[in-house]
Amino acid sequence: MPELPEVETVRRGLAPALEGARLARVVLRRADLRFPFPQDLVTRLTGRRIQRLGRRAKYLLMHLDDGATLLCHLGMSGRYAVLEVPIPEPEAHDHMDLVTDAGICVRYTDPRRFGFVDWIAPGEANHHPMLREIGPEPLSNDFNGPMLAAALEGKRGPIKMALLDQKVVAGLGNIYVCESLFRAGLSPKRRAGTVTGKRAENLVAAIRDTLTQAIAAGGSTLNDHRQPDGDLGYFQHAFAVYGREGEACPGCTCDRAKTGGITRLVQSGRSTFYCAARQR
Repeated sequence: MPELPEVETVRRGLAPALEGARLARVVLRRADLRFPFPQDLVTRLTGRRIQRLGRRAKYLLMHLDDGATLLCHLGMSGRYAVLEVPIPEPEAHDHMDLVTDAGICVRYTDPRRFGFVDWIAPGEANHHPMLREIGPEPLSNDFNGPMLAAALEGKRGPIKMALLDQKVVAGLGNIYVCESLFRAGLSPKRRAGTVTGKRAENLVAAIRDTLTQAIAAGGSTLNDHRQPDGDLGYFQHAFAVYGREGEACPGCTCDRAKTGGITRLVQSGRSTFYCAARQR
């Protein structure tokens, strides 16, 4: 599933085509994705101007000139493409077109149909069930060491699972939690409530650095992620530990014959990758 860097990359790629543009035509080619499309969505969107594209955690937000918001989630395989004339004919998994008054088509494609689109009435975005309990954005000023330590206080489960909780911090998924914990030198098995003081500060800095670099690289393309211009992300080439079981981590000085290199373990059904020698 796309994580924060992939969604932010999509937002930045769509902004030049959509921000300030009026939707001249909206096409839906099926009645549902993960959920049914909102009733009268075509009517609600046609003629509206998109004032701003935002992102909250792993969600894309299109803020409209009537105060409403279009909430979009990419699911497992969803992606948006910016198409200019001549616009190609839709294929089997092309489910939605947003055509602007400039003739640009933003097309949503989703083979697995785990993504969704929802319309939110003016003033209701913060109360939407998908958004109302999400924690702070990790690249915002609200996210810092003391805040993270307070959110983790009393949590006896592993720090890896705590960071995947969107109520603790927004937008992190399996890949970037593994990479951030490596940079912070923290074991994914460490009890979350022990991450305080300097440990929390270091972890916040590691999360920020990891996400910033991933966004600059266009996100990570392991399966379906593409930027709106069709380019792949390439942060996967900079992974320190994720997907590298048995390999040496960057700067490794340990004997792989003895340590086995990067370790893979399963936590709550998800693969975790880490260096047992460097992460405590």
